[in-house]
Amino acid sequence: MMEALSYMAVVFQEPWLIALVAAGTCAGVYVGAIPGLSGTMAVSLLVSFTFGWETHSALAVMIGVFVGSVFGGSRSAILLNIPGAPAAVATALDGYALAKKGRAGEAMGLATSQSFIGTLLGVLALATCAPLVAGLARNFHSIDYLILSLMGLMMVGSLSGRSVKFGLIAGCIGIFLGCVGVDGQTAVKRFTFDIVYLNSGVDYVVAMIGLFGASEALSQITDMSQAPVKQKVDRILPSWKEAARFLPLTIKSSIIGVLVGALPGAGGDIAALLSYDQAKRSVKKPTAPFGKGAVEGIIAPESANNAAIGGAFIPMLTLGIPGDAVTAVLISALTIQGLRPGPNLIAQTPDLFWLIVASLLLASFFLLVFGLTGIRAFTKIVEIPKGILMPTILILSVIGSFAIRNSVYDIFWMFGFGLIGYFLKRYNYPIAPIVLGCILTKLCEENYRRGVMLEGSVQGMLGSIFTSPISMVLFALLVFLFATQTETYKNWKAKREEKKETKREALG
Repeated sequence: MMEALSYMAVVFQEPWLIALVAAGTCAGVYVGAIPGLSGTMAVSLLVSFTFGWETHSALAVMIGVFVGSVFGGSRSAILLNIPGAPAAVATALDGYALAKKGRAGEAMGLATSQSFIGTLLGVLALATCAPLVAGLARNFHSIDYLILSLMGLMMVGSLSGRSVKFGLIAGCIGIFLGCVGVDGQTAVKRFTFDIVYLNSGVDYVVAMIGLFGASEALSQITDMSQAPVKQKVDRILPSWKEAARFLPLTIKSSIIGVLVGALPGAGGDIAALLSYDQAKRSVKKPTAPFGKGAVEGIIAPESANNAAIGGAFIPMLTLGIPGDAVTAVLISALTIQGLRPGPNLIAQTPDLFWLIVASLLLASFFLLVFGLTGIRAFTKIVEIPKGILMPTILILSVIGSFAIRNSVYDIFWMFGFGLIGYFLKRYNYPIAPIVLGCILTKLCEENYRRGVMLEGSVQGMLGSIFTSPISMVLFALLVFLFATQTETYKNWKAKREEKKETKREALG
């Protein structure tokens, strides 16, 4: 223990390393807030920029950017209804609703505090449970990832608002879009209609920017009579009483974030969506209906996506397998520095492991500082007249779409998705399930094929569910999630709550 503390103390004793973590976190917050400019992109650029740096310095600045960018996506999600990153899609559902009520400052303060707590819990899991969680992740097979992706698709009901039918239609549109492009295994063109630019598929970040950002701008432009909402910034952080009330949800969501983040290829996107779904199912009396400004709808995804950072480092450092796109880039950065992530990394270079833990810890505190100090200035964005704000949103959407792949055609796709989102909103169709379908289709398809190939047949793959405790638990959860989506269950639950209320009134 003393040895670990001495290695961690190196970071806190070096002003240069502290400054690099601070600069990286600050830059990451603003990069993450711009739609299309992801943390993966920023860290990838830093790999070449820090090529000749000393290992500790290079890691410090990249970790800062990583932590800041995951949190930064909530800024534009709350203020403009444009998630800065896919991990902030769930945050936009209730965050923007709060901003329209004049509570953007409260929403951003809540997102900051929950991201801070989630990051801390993720770091704690990395420091204390890395081998245990890595062992659990290593036992996940293709069928387990398939079940996990199907569980994610079950969230269509949670993201559908009032009509599950409309949500299912929107989810099917997302799955269809996720299938577009050249098949990676058979090289067959699917739904490309002989358009060359569709061969690489539809980037779900472009779809997200168009469906959320451009569609919102178009919706606002068609109704210019509505004045901007005056924001209240007298209350930013929740009270201690509220923090204690929401702490169980924060811890539960952070645990989901760590576990999902530790699964190779899953990442904070899926963690945030799954935690939002469990919050909607488990919170009996939310502060407001979910999707209409429930603070629980911010707490769950924001604590989960930042906790997933610590989870993503676990397979990277213990197994040499990236937990998400950013840790995949960090593996290449370590390789360039002459290091080899894997089972022997912690044993051979314990100083590096504890440097990463200390840098993540520092970044979480700088996230809190930079997140809280900029709230009053950020809330002014919502009060800008629509004639200025909406064109600015469209310009940012264009820049973000082009920056993803440096393709002009992505700009056209973004505007196309903007028009689709505009008409879907007019007819009360939810747009979040479309993004969900785009994100999960690839994960679902790849693991289905891999499972069939490993087991030799579909029947063999399905039979393998009952040979693994992990698979059986996940399958039981999948069945439960499916059952809770049915009208029979919802009617039974409503009658049960009605009986409880009647009993309370009789006793009272």
